[in-house]
Amino acid sequence: MIERAVVRSYQLSDVKTFSIRQTLSLLLFFLGAACAPAIGQLTQVQYLSGHGKDDPVKWDFMCTRGRNSGKWTKIGVPSNWETQGFGTFNYGFGKEDPKEAGLYRRTFSVPAAWKQKRIFLVFDGSMTDTEVKINGQLAGPIHHGSFYRFRYDITPLLKVGQKNKLEVTVHKVSANATVNEAERTADFWIFGGIFRPVFLEAYPEEHLERLALDAKADGSFKLNAYLAGVKTATTVQAQVKTQAGKLVGTPLTAIIPAGSALVQLQGQFVNPALWSPEFPNLYRVEVTLKSGPSTLHTITETFGFRTVELRPRDGFYVNGQRIMFKGVNRGSYWPTSGRTTSRRISELDANLIKDMNMNAVRMSHYPPDEHFLQVCDSLGLFVIDELTGWQYPPYDTEVGRKLVRELVLRDVNHPSIVLWANGNEGGFNYELLPDYPKYDPQNRPVIHPWINSNGMNTTHYIGYNYGLNTFFNGADVFFPTEFLHGLYDGGHGAGLDDFWNLMRSRPTAAGGFLWDFCDQAVVRVDQKGELDTKGNSAADGILGPYREKEASFFTIKEIWAPIFFPERHLTPQFDGKLAVENRYHYTNLSHCKFSWKLKKFRSLNHADTTILTGTAPAPNLLPQTSGMLTLPLPPGWDSYDVLYLTAHDLYGREIYTWSWPISRPEEVASRLVTKGAGPVAAREDAGQLVLMASGVEVTLDKKTGLLKSVRNAKKAISLTNGPVLLDSDAQFQGLRHADTLGTHVVEARYSGKDRLQVKWTMYPSGWLELRYQYQQGGPRELLGITFAYPEAQVTGMQLLADGPYRVWKNRLKGTTLNSWDKAYNNTVTGETWVYPEFKGYYANFYGARVRTREADFTVLSGSENLYLHMLNPAVPKFATQTNSVAPFPAAGGISFLHGISAIGTKGQKAVDLGPMSQLNLTTANGHTDSQQGVLYFDFR
Repeated sequence: MIERAVVRSYQLSDVKTFSIRQTLSLLLFFLGAACAPAIGQLTQVQYLSGHGKDDPVKWDFMCTRGRNSGKWTKIGVPSNWETQGFGTFNYGFGKEDPKEAGLYRRTFSVPAAWKQKRIFLVFDGSMTDTEVKINGQLAGPIHHGSFYRFRYDITPLLKVGQKNKLEVTVHKVSANATVNEAERTADFWIFGGIFRPVFLEAYPEEHLERLALDAKADGSFKLNAYLAGVKTATTVQAQVKTQAGKLVGTPLTAIIPAGSALVQLQGQFVNPALWSPEFPNLYRVEVTLKSGPSTLHTITETFGFRTVELRPRDGFYVNGQRIMFKGVNRGSYWPTSGRTTSRRISELDANLIKDMNMNAVRMSHYPPDEHFLQVCDSLGLFVIDELTGWQYPPYDTEVGRKLVRELVLRDVNHPSIVLWANGNEGGFNYELLPDYPKYDPQNRPVIHPWINSNGMNTTHYIGYNYGLNTFFNGADVFFPTEFLHGLYDGGHGAGLDDFWNLMRSRPTAAGGFLWDFCDQAVVRVDQKGELDTKGNSAADGILGPYREKEASFFTIKEIWAPIFFPERHLTPQFDGKLAVENRYHYTNLSHCKFSWKLKKFRSLNHADTTILTGTAPAPNLLPQTSGMLTLPLPPGWDSYDVLYLTAHDLYGREIYTWSWPISRPEEVASRLVTKGAGPVAAREDAGQLVLMASGVEVTLDKKTGLLKSVRNAKKAISLTNGPVLLDSDAQFQGLRHADTLGTHVVEARYSGKDRLQVKWTMYPSGWLELRYQYQQGGPRELLGITFAYPEAQVTGMQLLADGPYRVWKNRLKGTTLNSWDKAYNNTVTGETWVYPEFKGYYANFYGARVRTREADFTVLSGSENLYLHMLNPAVPKFATQTNSVAPFPAAGGISFLHGISAIGTKGQKAVDLGPMSQLNLTTANGHTDSQQGVLYFDFR
């Protein structure tokens, strides 16, 4: 849409005159705008509805079928009527009632000053077939298609200065079969209603109808001004300004040829500030239609200077820089209001996308609210704007051409839009291709998501090894417009590290777009307000329905951070210098800010720490180059346990906080474990061996060698039946024990090819040490030992590990080493939304204080590279396939693992997602490697 200078009438409904306050506001508006044109020379706008979900205006309404149907009542506009208690909820593949429709009525008046104007009634979006009458007469043809702005010239139908009657009939199901196939036989919730704003626009008789411009990175500027009603107009003038209103260059002027409805203005600007996601510089152009010296009409458009190029067999370039899309698919959605959103939601979503260090978003699978595009312009996001077309068949050519026109006319001037998509996954009508450049002077490339066309391969849900001489190994520029399809906790971040490293290594890669931004659960007002994702159909987001952050949010944030540190470990020789890669496309790292923090843990309690902080000078490092970042760490830095580094971009947005362990788990454990002095007793009978010290009693079963029971001075602790080596042939042979240097040591002997060795040591303090070693080859889902513990007893834990989110073998990034206070929950990702989840795998395990209903206990790690498994997550209710549900130890409980499982996506098994997603292998050089671990238990 053209961004016009407007006079808004404060939700005018039946008001004929302005109030004193409104009149003063208008006067101040015009007095405050230097050299502003007179009020009659601007496009005036009067809203008949609200602007979005938060300010709907009540209209008379009747739904013809379903809930609360057959009677006149009120409904807020804009809205989807299902979310307001009317009609029937439908998911895309369900059967809809073709007779379900919404009848709308309202009266309105327009100012007497509009008598000499052309007045248009504008709908921003209505589902699906919309018939409009003014004062009993049709405003124009029935409009087919939900997601597009359409308008009627209602000038001859209006009674200016009097009350007018607006009647709208909205048919949920279209009379055009291809519209239903393109928009409604789709994998998302299907709604009805006037779901975007409705407003009036009043133009002078002679006016500028619309603008379409092309402002390139070299400063060249072309503007097509489309005219209407021209009789006396002689020239069109354009003045470029900064967003603050400062003049840029001199005015551009073109004479209107006789009878012409189109005038083109051209100019050249020196060194304009370019638009990109990293520097979203915007300008305004004020375009004036003139008759001699007199101004007839003025409109203002926001734009950016930037050049978009597809270079075949090379890459996708913006402003001469080869770029990689770090993108996500996003639909217009909110749980309580369906497709009716607000500018606040657009700002929220765009900021969340930016917070994940993404630079791109695909509109799936329809044009968004225009305010979302405005936010993408101002914050900086590449956009793929898409014509609706779920899968085959697409719109027919007659309807499709009208909708392509409506799509491009509204959105053509947004600098964020770099590609058009002509439908989705086979919903392509190729006869529509010539229509895009008719309305787009920039001639942006048009893609067909999920196929290879026009030198761009956008194949969906490729496997890591996909393609022989195609995609990763092909000549065409490739960027999957959907990949790593999320479901529950799978996909999205899981597998992304491998895919991204592979993409970065290929010369024709242009990134990709994850599916999907958020779980599209609707609040079922007909089912006691439950959130409904239609089974697992709409539970595939990185965020929950109210934008709750899943773990993959942070994984993506780290992997797609434009700053990358290759070092994983700090050595004693570390001198404060970190190798760093600047993965920005346009930004020198000198624009960023860096701060560091050192932390030492005196206990597992997150408050019981010593912290030292500082800043680091940003290096002068050009985009796409490598260098060094120097941290001015103080002497004695190596006495701390962890180093954190936080980077912020030039706008103050956090890029990421990285952590590097300084102390190893055994060093932390050596500080926290007290071995003590005093007696350690052992009591043995025919069936068990009991170790006793400082009020702690640990009982081992002599028939199995496993932990049988634990008591402290006050209560029993239900940790039992361990250590069991997972997936093992180890056969217990017996126990032997003895007093050793003031402790009591118990060895459990096993036979079998896994060569399991277990040794318990009870210290006088009551701390219990477990050392174990085993040999297991592969491939195996899990490697390690497990204990039984009843989930019903667990209330939470204080965790010292990478957190606060759980991990998978193929999703290890997005966490930091810290002390995390985690309350128990039974969250099923994508079905309930209390995050972070409590149950699952945690990497880089140092220790945990497990809080229980009976008695708390502590476990510390004395060895590196252990994972904690804390209970088994519940299986999702709608887990109809197993790809996104990964294996856990069958018995549940608490485990300590060297190898954990990877997780797949909605449609792909984990093994198809790259090296990190393979089963665990520990076989090398013709033999099986040994794994070993040390654990310390405090039951006091």
